[in-house]
Amino acid sequence: MQKLEAHEMPLHKVFSSDYDFRIPDYQRPYAWQPEQALQLLTDLTEALERGTDEPYFLGSLVLVKENGEPTADVIDGQQRLTTLTILLSVLRDLSTDPALQDALHKLVNQPGDPILGLKARPRLTPRKRDAEFFHKHIQTSGAIETLLSLDRTTLPTDAQKAVLDNAVALRRELLSWPEERRLPLVRMLGERTFLVVVATPDLESAHRIFSVMNSRGLDLSPTDIFKSQIIGAVKDPQESEDCARKWEDAEEALGREGFADLFLHLRMIYEKKRAERELLKEFPVQVLSHYLPDRAETFVNDVVVPYAEAYAQIRDARYESSSGSEKVNAWFKRLQQTDHNDWRPAALWALRNHEHDPDWLDRFLCALERLSASMFIRRVYTTPRVTRFAELLRQLDQGLGLDSPALALTVAEKADTRARLEGELYLVAKIRKYVLLRVDELLSEAHGVTYELPLITVEHVLPQNPDPGSRWTDLFDDDQRAYWTHRLGNLVLLNRVKNSTAQNYDFATKKAKYFTGRSGSVPFALTSQVLRHEDWTPEVLEAQQQHLVGLLAGAWSL
Repeated sequence: MQKLEAHEMPLHKVFSSDYDFRIPDYQRPYAWQPEQALQLLTDLTEALERGTDEPYFLGSLVLVKENGEPTADVIDGQQRLTTLTILLSVLRDLSTDPALQDALHKLVNQPGDPILGLKARPRLTPRKRDAEFFHKHIQTSGAIETLLSLDRTTLPTDAQKAVLDNAVALRRELLSWPEERRLPLVRMLGERTFLVVVATPDLESAHRIFSVMNSRGLDLSPTDIFKSQIIGAVKDPQESEDCARKWEDAEEALGREGFADLFLHLRMIYEKKRAERELLKEFPVQVLSHYLPDRAETFVNDVVVPYAEAYAQIRDARYESSSGSEKVNAWFKRLQQTDHNDWRPAALWALRNHEHDPDWLDRFLCALERLSASMFIRRVYTTPRVTRFAELLRQLDQGLGLDSPALALTVAEKADTRARLEGELYLVAKIRKYVLLRVDELLSEAHGVTYELPLITVEHVLPQNPDPGSRWTDLFDDDQRAYWTHRLGNLVLLNRVKNSTAQNYDFATKKAKYFTGRSGSVPFALTSQVLRHEDWTPEVLEAQQQHLVGLLAGAWSL
């Protein structure tokens, strides 16, 4: 049983020669934003203004540290320690009192002491990618002014940008304080601000501790814990550093949210069934157990890196090939217009296993989009939808490929999909824009057409409530209006805010004043087609309905 120690430590003892804080390379980068940094300062300010001598607790640190040795790997608390260092450095460089400057500098940096055998060093050493930057622009006395002059866009990592942003935000706030107000803050930080420091020499027990102690700051995600387990299992130091860099590059490329989603998709690819418990409990058993303890680097090189690249290609529609890439990327764009991401594990599997076969990908993604669109239009709820895609993954792993039964639509599913397309589509708000954009693409004969427009609305040609005595009441009787108003053939796309008055214009006026832009044209093929008609009669509308439903039925083989 490894010995665990937990102590309440005042900040002046935390930032002392008792601790040499190191951020391991497998930890996530520094990521606090000004909102969190200023919240920390606000919490301190409120404690200061209460005017009591009661201790103020900033939370906890979890360390891997041998008893009696200062070296301490920070498992939990990096965000807080880094932000406190920035805060102390800002206070140091704002002070005009040399004695106070020196005292604050000693909290940030350990001075050399030949009698005690102490070397001069920073109290906190960030990850290797950011350590030199942090020491030069934060921990060095007078460095904050230099930091403020840097061009944020030239900084190579998100962590360095976060350091700059938080230093700017904290300095701006503290500049508004008179020095006589900053001094009590410094005293409170040193004397009655405490952290609970939990230290154990065992990495595994440290991970168990921090998973329940991260009560403040940026929440740890399951991927942070998986990272520590994987990188921590790589024995060779150079290989460990390389794996950590690859992991961080993948996380930065996808963003924290996208990277977390990738691991949900990986769980599905490996387990091929709907999740029953949280990812933190299932993923180590279902996925990591295949790679730990001896194949950790294989997980990084053969799973994290290629699947992260595949995820980015899907999300950004940037698959590349000597031929056929345009068709593949068009399917990615179409798939992303549905209201769920349950299709992504199958798409990731396809890219991972058929990356160099764009023709196969084109056929597979065509079928996948058909399945996904049909379930979207039929409003299939989460459990049967996820179960269907899990079955598809099982069949793909069995080698059934394009002949996987789960990829096909049954006769009943085809009929139900078509019936919904023929019905009062406008009344199903979630799907109406999706269907209209899909049919607009078919009319334009463009691959994966998308519109970079701030607003796209769905509008009726025959109004919902035509004015009494208008031409609409002459062309359509009550039964015809009730039947046709909300059907696909009577709908168009506009890139403008709806106008309650214009919606009831007669057809000729509507074409001239409402359905066209200032230039006299519209960006949508669907709306342009409607504008070509001289009048909008029940016969024209019925023909339009048959034409549009037919296009979709043909595209989806209904």
